Amino acid sequence: MKKVDHIGIAVASLEESMALYTEQLGMTHMKTETVESQGVNVAFIDAGNMKIELLEPTSPDSPIAKFLEKRGQGIHHIAYSVQNIESRIAEMKERGIQMINESPKLGAGGAHVAFMHPKSTGGVLMELCEKKEEI
Repeated sequence: MKKVDHIGIAVASLEESMALYTEQLGMTHMKTETVESQGVNVAFIDAGNMKIELLEPTSPDSPIAKFLEKRGQGIHHIAYSVQNIESRIAEMKERGIQMINESPKLGAGGAHVAFMHPKSTGGVLMELCEKKEEI
């Protein structure tokens, strides 16, 4: 793991949440995109030494919609920057970490991502994130 890349925060509304981070906290909005494969609209916020990823569901059956229904708005996951994600997935499995994704999936910003199951990470959803270039 190289560093914490971003913290994912589940929100009901990007528009409302962006106001908190940009207008009230003075952070900078970097970009917004839709990740169809994950069923989310994503806004990236520059928090200085890392990014905040605001996650808004695009449909009522998306994983983020289910998270919001069960837990409400709040921290969804912590993403760690890695190189050679396939090797990191294999390494995590060898170390007894249960993976949600056995192979990388395409995530926001063109990153390759894979999630570790919270049952084997102390209740925290963790993401491995390999980027070809910085967002």
